[in-house]
Amino acid sequence: MPSALFSPISSPSRRVLAALLLTGSALSAQIIAQPAQAQSTDARAPTSVTLDTVVIDGSLESPIGGGTGYLATNSATAFKGGVPLTETPQSVSTVTEKELDDRKPRQIQDALAYVPGVTAGIWGVDDRFDQFLIRGFDLGTSGIYRDSLPNKAQNFSGFKIEPYMVQRIDVLRGPSSVIYGSNDAAGMINVISKRPKFENFAEGQLSYGSHKTASVGVDAGGVLDPAKTLAWRVTALRRDGSTAIHDSDNDRSLIALGLTWAPTDQTEVTFLGQWQKDALTPNSFMPVAGEDYPARFGDLPKSFTRSQSPFNRFATEQYSFGWQARHDLSEQLTFRQNYRHARQKTDYRHLYFNGMHDPDWNPTEDSMNFAAFAVDEVARQDAIDNQLEYRSTVAGAENRVLLGVDYTRQQVTGTAAYDASYQVDIRNPSLNFPVAYPPIYSDSRTTVTEKGVYIQDHLKFDNGLSLTAGLRRSWLENRNHDRLSGTTTVQKDSATTGLFGLTYDLGNGFIPYASFTQGFTANIGRTFAGEIYQPTKGRQWEAGLRYAPTDRNLLISGAIFDITKTNVLTSDPSNPGFSVQTGEVRHRGLELEARGNLTEQLSLIGGYTYLDPKITRSNDGDAGHLTPLAPRHQASVWLDYDFSGAAQGLSLGGGGRYIGATWGDTANTRRVSAYTLADVSLRYEWDAYVAALNVTNLFNKEYFATCDASVGCITGAGREATLTLSRRF
Repeated sequence: MPSALFSPISSPSRRVLAALLLTGSALSAQIIAQPAQAQSTDARAPTSVTLDTVVIDGSLESPIGGGTGYLATNSATAFKGGVPLTETPQSVSTVTEKELDDRKPRQIQDALAYVPGVTAGIWGVDDRFDQFLIRGFDLGTSGIYRDSLPNKAQNFSGFKIEPYMVQRIDVLRGPSSVIYGSNDAAGMINVISKRPKFENFAEGQLSYGSHKTASVGVDAGGVLDPAKTLAWRVTALRRDGSTAIHDSDNDRSLIALGLTWAPTDQTEVTFLGQWQKDALTPNSFMPVAGEDYPARFGDLPKSFTRSQSPFNRFATEQYSFGWQARHDLSEQLTFRQNYRHARQKTDYRHLYFNGMHDPDWNPTEDSMNFAAFAVDEVARQDAIDNQLEYRSTVAGAENRVLLGVDYTRQQVTGTAAYDASYQVDIRNPSLNFPVAYPPIYSDSRTTVTEKGVYIQDHLKFDNGLSLTAGLRRSWLENRNHDRLSGTTTVQKDSATTGLFGLTYDLGNGFIPYASFTQGFTANIGRTFAGEIYQPTKGRQWEAGLRYAPTDRNLLISGAIFDITKTNVLTSDPSNPGFSVQTGEVRHRGLELEARGNLTEQLSLIGGYTYLDPKITRSNDGDAGHLTPLAPRHQASVWLDYDFSGAAQGLSLGGGGRYIGATWGDTANTRRVSAYTLADVSLRYEWDAYVAALNVTNLFNKEYFATCDASVGCITGAGREATLTLSRRF
């Protein structure tokens, strides 16, 4: 029974064909199946017929499957019905199941390290959230989706995703508001959860790594009934450990459940549930000698910069449940519904460096001010997406029209507390002192709802031309109830966005494309005059060229893009503390990417990004400056080689990542140096066992991930090594 929710096949042999499609590679198979007229005959004397050889095109692989090797050729992220990447007029990259298995990333942001246009770990060692840049824009926690539904952070509740429960990650670059509503112009990532398969499988794994971090994991599933209409899957993980920070936590308990019900070829429902409990560690900015305080005091000792206050904690507990359903109403009409409810409780306490000043905000040279901050909150998310897809022929072209209606409700209720009265002598720094729970300054309930209606159309002509167009209307409401004052404020916004693009398959492996896309994000608050902020608008022009050779599983692509964001908030020159919407930011650039197999044994992931990130309008005097955090140059390459002969079962992977210099502020006064990191993976497979050694930042390069003009710098992740032993049952 098929497990994909997209691209239905209606024929008597659909079950056999779908199983082949899910292998994700070009196959040739001879299928023995019952003809339609024989299905009602006596089962003891079945009639069979030998069909002609069927050639399966790799482009028909499941758009939510794990891909083939390091390449996925189909995606349901840019077009929710699922189309080949060669017909998608926008940059999409996929971190496949094999890449996740080979590299074994510790966090979702680590999984994105080799995707061009993405800057991962820009906020250093910070386990609270997955944070990253796309095309130079810091969207991090606001650009994460799971199974095509929002998984965005609410205040300090990040709904963090464990990579062990993931089967692929799609990265869509550029505005995506037509299909996903309020979203940054940079793009988004879509994390696809592991789900049941109609086959029996089981795997157990043990791992041990840096900072005495140990874990045990189980991933198992199978078929529940003889008719193969029910399949299940359980993924569980228990981890106990720490980070490079002294007395830190890196603990996780996770169980994810899946159940697929497919009573007929026309109907399939997959239920997904998850429970996760974390004890993690906040990040830490620290001042730098000669920049944040006089050089005569010397560098802070590592014993201090790699320590934290006993007051610190980041403890969360989350759960979610939902479903993804598909029903073919006819040969031409398909209905889909995706739904998820999620809840997270967060207990966050942090004593952090707050600048070189005393409690009255008077600068000093020898005293570091530390602030105690605490959050106790509960966040909830509900999201539902209804889709109706109609397939027909228009002007000789295959036409797919997708009409969607979606609704999202996000609510966070809780308190925030703050006390900036703690001083630490820079000549004898220590965090070993008692910290009281700070006074509460905020107690509120914020509810954000968004409703949207959208339409997508995909036309594919016989001459190789494909057209994609879309339009959306969104309505948003932000309601904040201040429980301290008893007051309630309401802000309403609306936006209309569109997209248009085309691809043209020249027939020789080359596919040029071009597109125009729009996006928007809501802004909360009012001007000095009391006017509600309008949404920030984004638009992108993109043109590219893909090369997909027919003799190997490889895709090479290049793209140029121009993203402009308008209605950006910038300081009000006449009324300090308020903002006006006269800001504008423009990012232009070039991206190159190669993914797939160079030979049967050698696989490649390579990328390069050139970026020109400019603040084009601002009231702060920053017009013409470069956008903070955004590197001009970024490059990466990962190679994996599978040995043969006497070394059969052995594979060696290695890569390097270069992140160019960045600025830590809009005034471009704080420069952050470039850095290069190396990673390696060694894997040996025999019988049912796999042993793997994974090391990131192999040479333990010391670097700053980013800096800020007022609160110093944050250190990037050092060397992390993990040894994993797995067994299939």
